[in-house]
Amino acid sequence: MTPSAAQSLGAALARIDPWAHYNYTPEALAEYLAGDEADAPRFKIVVDGELAGAIVYRRNWLRGPYLQFLGILPAFQDRGIGSVAVLWFEREAGGGRAQNLWVAASDFNVRALAFYEQHGFVRVATIDALVAEGVSEILFRKRLTVR
Repeated sequence: MTPSAAQSLGAALARIDPWAHYNYTPEALAEYLAGDEADAPRFKIVVDGELAGAIVYRRNWLRGPYLQFLGILPAFQDRGIGSVAVLWFEREAGGGRAQNLWVAASDFNVRALAFYEQHGFVRVATIDALVAEGVSEILFRKRLTVR
């Protein structure tokens, strides 16, 4: 992730849900995406030379990695790019040793909930008011076959 890509993505993603729902500012998203954490690498998603989104995962969570952030810009949605990103995450993060993949989505984000279920993730918990009062986060797990 480059600083300019983080800034561009922060500005665009702040205008769409779930980030707009939570009033994330473009600056806050850009700062997060530009962050440098050894255990949570940030990647820009590029399609045909154009910036299409971002993906961030935490390498070590509960016996497997946690997909911390997946954002696809509106012009690139409904083209299978999110699916490719999740498959990449599974290959990259699973690495043969992980037993689980994890992700959470806001209860109002019905497209994300359906998306993760379509990719084999199963709802395992509801966390009330994690990000904001009156909203729950749904925790998903995908069990992996350990090699």
